[in-house]
Amino acid sequence: MSEPTPELPETENPKAPGTPEEITRKLEDFIKNTLGGQVLFTRVEGPGGRSMPEGEAKPVEEAKADHGRVFEFNYRPADIKAHLDRFVIRQDEAKKVLATAVCDHYHHAQMLRDDRESNSGGPRLEFSKQNVIIIGPTGVGKTYLVKHIADLIGVPFVKADATKFSETGYVGADVDDLVRDLVAKANGDIELAEHGIIYLDEIDKLSSGPERLGRDVSGRGVQTTLLKLMEETEVALYAPNDIRSQMQMMFDTRKGRTGREVVNTRNILFIVSGAFGGLEKIIEKRTNRKSIGFVSSDTKTTSAEYLFREARTKDFIDYGFEAEFIGRLPVRVVCDPLSADDMFHIMKNSEGSLIRQYEREFAAYGVKAVFKDDALREIASRAEEEKTGARGLVTAWERVLRDFKFEMPSLGLPELLVDGELVKEPEQTLAKCRAEAVSQFRELGAAHAGEVRAFAERFQRENGFMLDFDNEAIAAVAARAQREGLHVEALCEKLFKDYPFGLKLVTRSSGATRFLITTDAIANPDKYVSELVVNACRNQPEPPATPNIIDISHDSTAHES
Repeated sequence: MSEPTPELPETENPKAPGTPEEITRKLEDFIKNTLGGQVLFTRVEGPGGRSMPEGEAKPVEEAKADHGRVFEFNYRPADIKAHLDRFVIRQDEAKKVLATAVCDHYHHAQMLRDDRESNSGGPRLEFSKQNVIIIGPTGVGKTYLVKHIADLIGVPFVKADATKFSETGYVGADVDDLVRDLVAKANGDIELAEHGIIYLDEIDKLSSGPERLGRDVSGRGVQTTLLKLMEETEVALYAPNDIRSQMQMMFDTRKGRTGREVVNTRNILFIVSGAFGGLEKIIEKRTNRKSIGFVSSDTKTTSAEYLFREARTKDFIDYGFEAEFIGRLPVRVVCDPLSADDMFHIMKNSEGSLIRQYEREFAAYGVKAVFKDDALREIASRAEEEKTGARGLVTAWERVLRDFKFEMPSLGLPELLVDGELVKEPEQTLAKCRAEAVSQFRELGAAHAGEVRAFAERFQRENGFMLDFDNEAIAAVAARAQREGLHVEALCEKLFKDYPFGLKLVTRSSGATRFLITTDAIANPDKYVSELVVNACRNQPEPPATPNIIDISHDSTAHES
């Protein structure tokens, strides 16, 4: 007899009523149910101010050891570009500039840390932050570039749209929340969060040019609030206007936890991006390079790309940005629009290719999808017309593959050839797939008909009832057995194990001893025999297809292909 588990004293038992842990849990549940969203109280303690979810075991000692170390950076620009080449097609110039800026930023951060720790007494090192602004149309890989850099170097990464923020004091998100989100992404490790990357998209929407009058609250005001963050400031770990943060601070204080309560933004890298529609006109006017006469659309595109590379600080100021704001973004990167050829190579060669995703989706149903180059070329051409960059690939593919993704899992075909013909004539190709499936279905049934009949004869000998399988039912049994990896007779045993009892009830009411088995019985045998019993008890059997056979199929034509 095992010894009873000793009860913890109420002060040590985290589930005891009235303890801080129990109150915290109840508050988390209450806020989740009333305010919505994910709520998790954390505690900040220890030498590095690392935070841990309340009541959660430390996420493995090695993880703590990793976070306990000061962030180390040992990459060269070529290393980062080589990593990006695996995922992002083209944009070579943007990759080089970004890789160099990231290396400069983190190497400087390391030097500053070493200088502070050395206590040499000499003059302190100074450096200007290499925050980045990326210019480029939608869908060219701006976010993708930054995300994969963060993944490679192992720092937390936070992305947000600039339009969701407002100046302090107005309704809207607080820019300081970006820093707190970094701490959350770093699992509470403040030191690691202080080396993270904050990425703001649609920054061009914050401009307050003449055509954007009245947007000061979400435009110029947000620029001003971002200034200190982008340079160096300390952000309170507990948001002063957020009830959840204040409650967390209250519990941490009550428990005597005195960890760090601020996050320094000195070593956080800020990267902003936008399409900047209309900026090229400002540059064009400044440089007096306005095109004369008629030019093709390709020439206009090339001209816009070239003009963006000549952008100066004054151009951004004329566009509607504060001089102080744009001055804190010294590194400027231009991403080029994607051509149809670029999108073909994205599908063909990128490790994050959309094609790999579709292959996995079909493979989940046992279908091998094979994509041919002529199909990729056709889709790339259609995606280019969407004018949404690589995002147009999803739109183009979904239009073509929508019906195939719905029907192929049920057709039972082992392979789908996605070629130019399928892309151009999807309905005709799907009709051929259906016809092929019916043909294979019948061939499969014919090959296993003997096994099904052998089961029916044995079932009659053992139970006194004859099961008459129609041709479609035989094919359905064979297909299901193949899908489930069973022998045909073993599957029949599994499907009809409860039939003897049910058929006895039918025989008492109707006297029938032979029963027609259709595809409905293969798909749902329990429901089939239940309906058979109900019809027999009501003394309203369906007209038998052969003498002494009960057929409860609701629509006999439904089983014919």
